[in-house]
Amino acid sequence: MPPRIQHLNSLDATFLHIESAEMPMHVASLDLLELPPGYTGDFYEDAKAHVASRMHLAPLFTRKLALMPFELSNPVWVEDEDIDLDYHVRRVQLPKPGSWEQLERYVARLHSSLLDRSRPLWEFTIFEGLDSGHVAMYAKVHHAGVDGGGAVALAGAILDTLPEGRVIKKARLRPRTNQYQLGIAELAGAAASNTLRQAVTFAKALPTLARAVRDIVSKPRDSDANLLDSIRNAMAPRTAYNVAITNQRSWAARQVTLADAKMVAKATGATLNDVVLSVCAGAMRRHLADYDATPAKSMTVAVPVSLREAGDMSADNQVSMMLMQLASDIRDPIERLKAIAEASKKTKATMGAATASVPLDFPLPGAPWLISGAASFYGRSRLANVVPPIANVLISNVPGPNVPLYFAGAKMLSFYPVSIPVHGMALNITVQSYNGSLFYGLIACRRAVPDINDLADYVVQEHERLVQLVKKANAAPALDVQAKPVVAQPPAPDAAKAEAAPKPSRKAAPKRRLQLVRDTAKTLTDVPIAPAKTIKKKVAARL
Repeated sequence: MPPRIQHLNSLDATFLHIESAEMPMHVASLDLLELPPGYTGDFYEDAKAHVASRMHLAPLFTRKLALMPFELSNPVWVEDEDIDLDYHVRRVQLPKPGSWEQLERYVARLHSSLLDRSRPLWEFTIFEGLDSGHVAMYAKVHHAGVDGGGAVALAGAILDTLPEGRVIKKARLRPRTNQYQLGIAELAGAAASNTLRQAVTFAKALPTLARAVRDIVSKPRDSDANLLDSIRNAMAPRTAYNVAITNQRSWAARQVTLADAKMVAKATGATLNDVVLSVCAGAMRRHLADYDATPAKSMTVAVPVSLREAGDMSADNQVSMMLMQLASDIRDPIERLKAIAEASKKTKATMGAATASVPLDFPLPGAPWLISGAASFYGRSRLANVVPPIANVLISNVPGPNVPLYFAGAKMLSFYPVSIPVHGMALNITVQSYNGSLFYGLIACRRAVPDINDLADYVVQEHERLVQLVKKANAAPALDVQAKPVVAQPPAPDAAKAEAAPKPSRKAAPKRRLQLVRDTAKTLTDVPIAPAKTIKKKVAARL
């Protein structure tokens, strides 16, 4: 088999097979860039030259798809010897005034169009004309080539930790074959050998997978009725997010402080991912309440789980999926976070081994037309509008670098993710951490969620609300040394009145403590929330 052929694993290929005009399967990011002081050059030309000098560092830039004869097997990656850089790196001049809202709408429009499969599956768009004075870069790549972790590795190829960048060795020259596509015999031989390899790999993984499934099934249950109840409760309630989607997109992005989220996680014994889920649950709860459509039952979230080992920089998909309760039926933010943390622990303990045991590459002859046909039927029949959803929303939290990065000499100020809504889950919320901030990217079918900016505003408000509650709780004195209950600290009295007031006797202390508990309990359940429209911010204000 020629060394320039690289097989997609079955998970990579699935993102190609299920793709349709209504459901593009690419991911992206929007990055705000601050130009160097006194910069007078043409940043688009500088960006294009920068990418050209780094393309050999990441295989995604130079490989394209080669389809198998009659689509009897998954396609393969081959080297593209004639890359049109002017096609892949583009320029957009925003019309005046060049607002953040205009940029959000333009990104939503770009994200709705499919990538050209005859070329390497990536596009960069440089935005100019922003009223903040910044430039922006929208980077789109197909999910068949990278997952969240792989995208971070890809960013490492084109981004630097210093404005002047790294010294990059030029790509080693390779002899040209002048062959646009491979021959049928060459592709058929590659497909046969790959199918045999997949069968061997799958057979080796079966014992581990069987043991994991056995452990789940053998867990003790009270009765068969409880098992049926568990299956029934596992189905998510139907919401406005659980419909068949169109190719129209709405996108909104917001930024919050990473340190605050970590503080909340540490103070409550939760994880950062739990905090993100709780914030999103509160925001969706309020968004659905605007239409009097909040489900009484807790919503369910699909959470991607990375199977990538530390240091693995390969450009493929190594991810699985877990379902868990979002505790959206709990009104109190802190109690909701505790419930999510508990559900997360149980889900990981129950499903973790089985999820990690699922092979990412398995034999499935005829996969392209079998999976594509099933996906097309599901979308066009609008079954997602009537079939009970297994999850209401997909939420992903991707860890990123905590240091400032630079692209072509410009400082990267943001790392807003743009992900994928699918039939049955018209809303996707992806969170990327970078340089001390959490960047929320909310992408949805525009017909299902036309007011996505309101939902994004609720995300910011729920984050701030949770931070305030935890800070108040941590500031309160402990009432019982053994139990150490956490209560909020009421507002401090006016200093002058406090000095003039006579000091109460020790006999009055129990009454003061009782009143403190009553007042702080009221504070925890009665936190004012600003209207959504009052927190619209421009780019400069967010930075």
